[in-house]
Amino acid sequence: MYSNKSNKLWSAPVIVSSLGYFVDIYDILIFNIVRVKSILELNGQNHSHEIADSASVLNYQMFGMLLGGILWGILGDKKGRIKILLGSILVYSLANFATAYIQTIDQYKWMRFITGIGLAGELGAGITLVSEHLPKKLRGIGTSIIAGSGILGCVLVYFVYNHVTMNNWRLTYQIGGILGIVLLLLRIKLNESHHYEVLKSQPHIPKGNFFQFFVSFSRFKKYLFGILIGFPAWFTIGILINYSNKIAIAHNETSTSVNPGKCVMICYLFLAIGDFLMGFICRWLKSRKKALFLYYVANIICIGLFLSPFNNSADKSYFLSGLLGLTTGFWAIFITMAAEQFGTNLRATAAITIPNMVRGSIYLFNFLFITLFQQTYHYNFIPSIVYTGIIVYAITLVAFIFIKETYHKDLNYIEYTSKGVHYEEKLDLT
Repeated sequence: MYSNKSNKLWSAPVIVSSLGYFVDIYDILIFNIVRVKSILELNGQNHSHEIADSASVLNYQMFGMLLGGILWGILGDKKGRIKILLGSILVYSLANFATAYIQTIDQYKWMRFITGIGLAGELGAGITLVSEHLPKKLRGIGTSIIAGSGILGCVLVYFVYNHVTMNNWRLTYQIGGILGIVLLLLRIKLNESHHYEVLKSQPHIPKGNFFQFFVSFSRFKKYLFGILIGFPAWFTIGILINYSNKIAIAHNETSTSVNPGKCVMICYLFLAIGDFLMGFICRWLKSRKKALFLYYVANIICIGLFLSPFNNSADKSYFLSGLLGLTTGFWAIFITMAAEQFGTNLRATAAITIPNMVRGSIYLFNFLFITLFQQTYHYNFIPSIVYTGIIVYAITLVAFIFIKETYHKDLNYIEYTSKGVHYEEKLDLT
C-alpha cells in the first residue's frame, strides 16, 4: 500500500493522478478529434446536419459534465477522494468503449452524456488528493505536473486517430476505454488522503453539502470567484481555438487550410508546458495570484495577436495556437486555488464542481458571441469575439482582485455554517 505521508513530489498519488488526467483529456477531446467522420457516418453522409448534430452531441457531453461535477463533488467529500477517482474512471471508460458500437445520433448523444458524467470527477478529485498529500511548498508543482502530463492526452488521441487507427473513430473510442480500465487497476492500491481519514472519523462534521456554498455570503464569494478566475481558459479554448479556421479566413479568404483539430492539439500541447511551468513560477514568486496575473497579461497579448491581421495563414494560426495554449496553462493552479479556499469537508466538492462550472461557461460565451453580438447587433466575426473577450476578462479581473492568496495556507481545517453562524475548526492530524 502506498503511504500518504511522504514529502516526495514524485509519489504514487501524483503519478497515478497524472496518468488519470492523461486518460481523462483523451476521453474529453476524442469527440472533437473524430467529430466530422463519426457524425457523417451515423447520419448517412448528410452534410446539411453535420454542424447541428455535432453541437447537440457536444451539448449532451457538457451537460453531463455539469451534473457529474456536482455529483462527484458531493461524493468526494462524503465518501472519499479515492472512491471518486475509481468510480468516475469506471463510468467514463465503460461509456467510451460502448460508444464504439452506437448506430444513431441519439445513441451518440446519450453515450457522451454518460461519459461526461464520469469525466467530471477526475481532475478535481486528483488535485484534492494531491493537495492534501503534499506539503505547502510542493502543492503547486504537484498539481501542475498532473495538469501538464494529463493534457498530453490530447496529443495522444490526435496521434491514435490519425496514425494508429487510421481514422477509425470506433477503434479510437475502444482504445480510450481500455486505457481507462488499465488505469483503474493501478488506482486500486492508492491510499486515502490523511486529511480525509481524520475527517471521516468525526461523523458529526457535515461533509460534501453543496448548499453550504450558498448559506454564507463570504463562502459564496469564494466559490463564485473561484469559478470566474478560470473563465479566460475556456474562452480561449472554446471560442478562439474552436473557431480558429474562421478567424484565419476572416483575415485572409485563402486561409482555408487551417485545421481546427490540429489547432486544438497544438494548443493543448503547449498548455501542458504552461501548466508545468506554472507550479515553479508560483514557488519562485511564493504566490498563486502573482503567477496567475502574469499568465493573464500574456494571454491577453496573445489573444490580441490571434485576432489581429497577423493571423492570416495556417502556419501563423498553429504558431499562435501554441502561444494561446502556453498562456492558458493556469488550469491546474486555478483549481488548486479553489481547493485551497475551503475546508477539508468541502474541498473536493469545490475542486470538482468549479472546473465543470467553468466548462459550462461556454454556454454564456456562445450567447454573448453568437446571439448578442453577431445576431442582435450584426457585428462581423472578429469584433464579436473581441467584445465577448472584453466582457470575459472584465469579469475575471474583478474576481481576481478579491480572491484570497492561498500559497501559504494550511489545509487542515473544516468549515460549516449552523444557524447563520460560520464555524472553522482545525483538524488534529497527529
